[in-house]
Amino acid sequence: MINLENIHSLTDFKRNVKQFLERIKATKSPLILTVNGKAEIVVQDASAFQEMTDRLQHVEEELRKLKLEALQRDIAIGAEQLKNGQYTEYDDESLPSLLETIKARGQRQLLQEQSE
Repeated sequence: MINLENIHSLTDFKRNVKQFLERIKATKSPLILTVNGKAEIVVQDASAFQEMTDRLQHVEEELRKLKLEALQRDIAIGAEQLKNGQYTEYDDESLPSLLETIKARGQRQLLQEQSE
């Protein structure tokens, strides 16, 4: 969360660069600089930035692993269902019905997630 004490004008920053840099290094908190009252720039300690970047990369790698595991699990279930004859064949006439069924399931799932 952004601390309101860390929002300053670019002009103020230029006038007091040394003090702001010392504060950023000591607190490891980013500084938001404004131009005409609008947030424009974030100044952050390099080590804090690297730490944040490393954490983000780690989270993205974990997410990729989880997605791959879920995909592999779904493929294994599908292969097992095919092997056991648990499938339905569709043609041009029955495909619209399948698509409607999928759409209805998706809508029910969304409603269920929204009510939780």
